[in-house]
Amino acid sequence: MRVFLDANVIFSAALNSAGGLRAFFQLATAGVCELLASPYALDEARRNMARKQAARVPDLDALILQITQCREASADSVQWALATGLPAKDAPILAAAVQAHADILATGDRAHFGMLFGQTLRGVTILTPREALERILATSEK
Repeated sequence: MRVFLDANVIFSAALNSAGGLRAFFQLATAGVCELLASPYALDEARRNMARKQAARVPDLDALILQITQCREASADSVQWALATGLPAKDAPILAAAVQAHADILATGDRAHFGMLFGQTLRGVTILTPREALERILATSEK
């Protein structure tokens, strides 16, 4: 299963080494899923970490090594994502997840992605991190 991680999920996983979001990385290490992110998402996670918790940047960098970096979304894909109602700063995330053929986009951004939670758009299901982990585990048990 291919799981695209939004910047907020990557940031939060790096911020709390004992937190539940580290499960994404444990599952990827076990070969249960593949983690994906675009340079745009990774840059956002790095910027936020450097600004808010600079001491955790090494933890972030270590997690990023476990993520497959996919290409940035094309302009046409971003335009499509904008038409879903996402703001300009979030449309590249959905567009990149679609272009990378992710199965899931895991995001904690309820304010901007909330209206899309549970929907599958162009093959990508948008889920909260908890729902994404539940889906990954349920699929791996089959």
